[in-house]
Amino acid sequence: MPSGRRTRHWKRDIVGALAGTLAAGALVATAGAGPVAAADPFTIVVAPRGPQGAPEGDVVVGSIAAAKAIAGTHARDRDTLVLLDGGTYELDRPLRFDATDSGSHGHTVTWASAPGERAVLSGGERVTGWTPHDPERNIWVADVARGTESRQLYVDGQLAERTQLMLGADEDDRAHLTWTERGLVLEDDRFGDLSELGNQSDLEIVSMGSFTDRISPVRSIVGNEIRMVQPAWENNNFGYDTLKSPYNRGALYLVNAYEFFDGPDQWYLDSPAGKVYYQAEPGTTMDDVDVRLPNLETLVEIGGDQDRPVRDLEFRDLQFSHTTWLRPNSRWGYADQQSGAHIVGEYDPPADYLTTCQDGCPEFEETRNEWWQVPGAVQVSAATDVTFDGNRFDQLGSVALGIGMDPNAHGTGVGYGASGIEVVGNTISDSAGSGIVVGGVQPNAHHPSDPRMTNHDITIADNTITRIGQNYRDSAGILSTYVTRATISHNTLTDLPYDGIDIGWGWGINDPGGNQYYRDAGLYEYQPIYDTPTTFRDNRVSHNLIYDTKNEMHDGGSIYSLSASPGTVIEHNHIYDSRETFGMLIDQGSRYITVRENVILDSDRYIYVNADIEGGPDVFNTLDCAFVGNWWTGGNERTPTDPEFGFTWSDNVDLNDVPREDWPDAAHQVMAEAGARR
Repeated sequence: MPSGRRTRHWKRDIVGALAGTLAAGALVATAGAGPVAAADPFTIVVAPRGPQGAPEGDVVVGSIAAAKAIAGTHARDRDTLVLLDGGTYELDRPLRFDATDSGSHGHTVTWASAPGERAVLSGGERVTGWTPHDPERNIWVADVARGTESRQLYVDGQLAERTQLMLGADEDDRAHLTWTERGLVLEDDRFGDLSELGNQSDLEIVSMGSFTDRISPVRSIVGNEIRMVQPAWENNNFGYDTLKSPYNRGALYLVNAYEFFDGPDQWYLDSPAGKVYYQAEPGTTMDDVDVRLPNLETLVEIGGDQDRPVRDLEFRDLQFSHTTWLRPNSRWGYADQQSGAHIVGEYDPPADYLTTCQDGCPEFEETRNEWWQVPGAVQVSAATDVTFDGNRFDQLGSVALGIGMDPNAHGTGVGYGASGIEVVGNTISDSAGSGIVVGGVQPNAHHPSDPRMTNHDITIADNTITRIGQNYRDSAGILSTYVTRATISHNTLTDLPYDGIDIGWGWGINDPGGNQYYRDAGLYEYQPIYDTPTTFRDNRVSHNLIYDTKNEMHDGGSIYSLSASPGTVIEHNHIYDSRETFGMLIDQGSRYITVRENVILDSDRYIYVNADIEGGPDVFNTLDCAFVGNWWTGGNERTPTDPEFGFTWSDNVDLNDVPREDWPDAAHQVMAEAGARR
């Protein structure tokens, strides 16, 4: 316990009305002080170590479960504040908040760390009892429960790397590999006899393409053949930017065997034996090293249903840490398509898909409207007026915060329906997937069957997002798909493998009249051509500082848009260090978007408009956007000049040959004001 707290005298008072709802072993205490004014919040203190030295409050309990049982009952009459004493709370199941946990009658239930402290909600366990296993290579071993599964290990707060063997350095280094419908054949002996590897069902093939990052589990290795689990192998090898035929990048790895240890900060989990191995730096030990092995896939699940949404909750100054996500371990693998959307299910690719469906085919289009999403470690759906303020999200094995996503991405089984959600002043780092995802990708996201499903009025402001997408590298810092009135402003995003901020979804396929390219590809054999707009409209992306993106992926833009969005404005953003890619990518179907007064520096193209210049305006339906008053260095824009496309370009200023001190004051002002303010 921190020093300097006042010691208080507490009187135990087990209130009869609460006794039946408190968790076993919980301690309830009330202060001896006088009554609290009605305007003050009713304060519940969670103090697992007891009330001695705990923060002051109306009630002190010993567990989060006990606090939840009390909080909703008081929120009818006054605001309720739940203060968590500092320390790590190792959860054995996710915390679920439904309509009964809501505030009511205009009152809010706030969950917060005690003043001056940090309460950590952890989905992992601390791994202790390390002993030397291979002293020559400084590999250590510790015991965990047999059958433990996890895809992450955090050592002193940093993600350790799973062991791996490179099978090919890029898309051109594959002549020694033969793809078959059953798996991979190794055509020479450069890797030795891989059939001797232990725990072969732990192995995976992993490869990153231009905009996909794919994981396919191994069934076994027989002779020189790596036999793969189905349907993950099929699903990863037909469509676009496939495992077999990446458009770019394409390094290929066999991952996750003890035999692959070859350097410090690598780890391997032998789940059947209950052993975790870690290779430490030469000359170091595992004494006093904090090692966390995540067990849970989610920490907090906030959601009611469309009839009874959750209301009036706030989470403040908490830390959410130590989760994993296990779907890639399954027969589905991670058949990634872009931005965390992936195939789950059995489909019927053409018989010769390894040759005929490497750049799309009609059979692949059956999957498109059924893609699943990577879930959030913290989830919100069917909820209104929920705030996250000043929290820390780190060391998480999936998306950090998921809001109104498809039902498959919510532990409650209910998706969408998020409104009045504010995400303000948080720090998000070291997550496996995106920092924040709002909205879904399936039909009820863009054309909801119940209007209450519409995600609307979402504010994402003053957050710092860094080092996300550590395992699923196709992840944007912020992805907002089909949302009405999303405001994404004053965020700082840096050190990212892919995009900074992505808005929209669907390549225009769900907009009125559809997309001719996908009509020709066969998509509309599997879905309707809509004649009404989607829910993606009136978004504002402004005053964001985005730099050091595209650390790994090739495709995309530091800001990226898809599909029609009437009333949407992208303005006053400062973008630089986008590697060899684009400052902004205005991709297929983008329409009715205004891009104005942004400062975009040192990109291959400061703005790339993905319209079919040769095929004409009706092919991609990327039309009717305005680009006004932007300042840029690096490569110029790529855009159609045919007036039929309906683009407006005016007053955009090339600063390549202008000394920085002579840049316009307005450009300097944009640069000064961009980014998080707290």
